[in-house]
Amino acid sequence: MKIVKHSGAVVNFNPEKLEASLLKSGADAFTAEGILKEISSEIYEGISTKNIYKKAFALLKKHTHSHAARYNLRAAIEMLGPEGFYFEKYIARLFEAEKYITKTNVVLQGNCVMHEVDILIKKNDTVAMVECKFHGGKEAASDVKVPMYVFSRFNDLRHKTYNLFSNKERITDCWIVTNTRFTADAIAFAECSGINLLSWDYPEKRSLKSRNNVDCLYPVTCLTTLSRAEKEKILLLDVILVKELVDNRSVLKEIGISSNRIKNVLKEVSELCKCF
Repeated sequence: MKIVKHSGAVVNFNPEKLEASLLKSGADAFTAEGILKEISSEIYEGISTKNIYKKAFALLKKHTHSHAARYNLRAAIEMLGPEGFYFEKYIARLFEAEKYITKTNVVLQGNCVMHEVDILIKKNDTVAMVECKFHGGKEAASDVKVPMYVFSRFNDLRHKTYNLFSNKERITDCWIVTNTRFTADAIAFAECSGINLLSWDYPEKRSLKSRNNVDCLYPVTCLTTLSRAEKEKILLLDVILVKELVDNRSVLKEIGISSNRIKNVLKEVSELCKCF
């Protein structure tokens, strides 16, 4: 059976890949097998991967909201756009979970020109700049021009001292983060230049899709018990991560959600973040 990817490429339908993604969302083997069987009976030659995803998401949601939320993670990160402002805040939260202290949207004078730095991070007296590249579609990729450009900015900033988190600090490290992926040339240039990369699938064991399962670092946009408009209102109140709702439950009432629905939302939060 041939299916069509978002990029337009035609590939063979891979049931094992779909089943693996269902299991990774937290669904048990019986549920995953049932969903796979139902989807396999409904797909047709030329169906898009987007439609397959929608069917799987809807079926998962019938079983457990939290499993659907995990399955929805990539789309949820895309909802932190369209400009990527909330994506920058989300990435700052990920670094904070690893004991970094952060600052966002800092303007600094380099040797040659002024630069707006998306995020500054510090841990163990090491200060790094983080450049975020947000893409609205998952097929988009950051090519080699991105690390080349960021590296030139880094070089303009690294030789000066600044009052950042304390007095007279230098920016000694550089990160580039994207919600999609980097091309092979971009990775090669970054590795050669000493730039740290983070994307949806890179590095393999510490990528965006794998980091979220640690310490419940899911964005609120993945919650299935909230509408898109409600998620946007929550983001405006600077609640970025699902787990932040545990200590900010009043936010749900503040944006006009009824008591019964608040219970449903908090149930999904609890299931998604079992450590709470």
